Amino acid sequence: MQRRRFLQSAVLGAGAALAGFPVPEAQAAPPKLKITKIRYYSAPGYNKPLFNQARGIVEIETDGGIIGIGEGGSKDMIEQCAQMMIGENPFRIEHIWQNIYRGMFYPPGREKLHALGALEMALWDIKGKALDVPVYELLGGATRDYVECYATGFRASKAKTEEERARDCIEAGLRAYRIGPTGGNGEQPFDFYDNAKKTIDLCKRIDAAVGGGGKWALDLHTRFDTTEGIKICKALENLEPYFVEDIVRSENPDVYKTVRQMTTVPIAVGEQFGDRWDSNNFIEQHLIDYTRFTLPNTGGISEFKKLASMCETHYVGMIPHFTGPLATATLVHVLGSSSPMRCLMELGGGEPERPPYFNEDFINFKNGKLYLNPAPGLGVKFDPKKATFVMEVTENTKFPHPILKSPDGSIHNW
Repeated sequence: MQRRRFLQSAVLGAGAALAGFPVPEAQAAPPKLKITKIRYYSAPGYNKPLFNQARGIVEIETDGGIIGIGEGGSKDMIEQCAQMMIGENPFRIEHIWQNIYRGMFYPPGREKLHALGALEMALWDIKGKALDVPVYELLGGATRDYVECYATGFRASKAKTEEERARDCIEAGLRAYRIGPTGGNGEQPFDFYDNAKKTIDLCKRIDAAVGGGGKWALDLHTRFDTTEGIKICKALENLEPYFVEDIVRSENPDVYKTVRQMTTVPIAVGEQFGDRWDSNNFIEQHLIDYTRFTLPNTGGISEFKKLASMCETHYVGMIPHFTGPLATATLVHVLGSSSPMRCLMELGGGEPERPPYFNEDFINFKNGKLYLNPAPGLGVKFDPKKATFVMEVTENTKFPHPILKSPDGSIHNW
């Protein structure tokens, strides 16, 4: 009710100003909230040793009683970032982000960006709940009716072969079925030559099963050297996969200058990346066709939107890597309000995860597509009793150094 009254007063205040009438200061101003507590929980049952991608849940509580929910980050990184947020106005999302990003001597690494992304996600949830609107409305409003999805694996299928699972996936309404290379299970030595041949053969069988038309994609998982990676790509060009992902390791962007010149398959790279500075060379030099950066890895929603603008400028599509259930739901808000470039969302097993500590309807999925959630904020309700409490931060005392500001008041590098 308080949120509704605030929203009504803001709208009435704006109308009065346009009409030339004086507007009371309290009527037009946003609510003056302060961050009082930040809690961190571990996700029960989540154990993925192959990924150093944290799946914790964060709660940011304000003195107005509004609580925002985010996902990601490790305990140590959340704790460091949280101690720089207590007492801040949660509506100043960009200000808080810049302070955490620039407020320490060393630039943040990717693990810290995961934590910052989780906390920034919760700030947007607070703002949406305070204004009684979904986050996608705060980001500019809907630009598409739904977000197409592709499946990595397809749990709903009872088929016994990869080809039949791929066919079932497409018939269920998903845009594409993604496969990986043969080999790489760790039980046998990985033979580059043999697995390159087997991977090419698998792709031909999958293409025939789904009827071509870009209804499948391949992730090489950076397992091959440049020679075999290019050999596979050249063999697949006439099959026209939707994309081929992580052809080689991507620490050195210049290697994709070579890859780009040697194959015409659509290239997807970036699930291991973080902010703009991780991705700008790939995008600006047209080395890839699709980015795989995601949430919370980029450092948050605002940073993702900035990356989306870079992609739009250079005609690069977006295919975010899946990380966690709340991050997936948040991506629908972000992609659903971004420019109408080509985009897909990845679903592990072909359907979104619905953990018991979130409300059942926090994500809207049907017929292979993810739809916008019109509920306030991110549309998520969190039951902390069904998660494992780890810590709570209530004081901003660990980092007493002053915030260095430019003359105009903006955050400067410390």
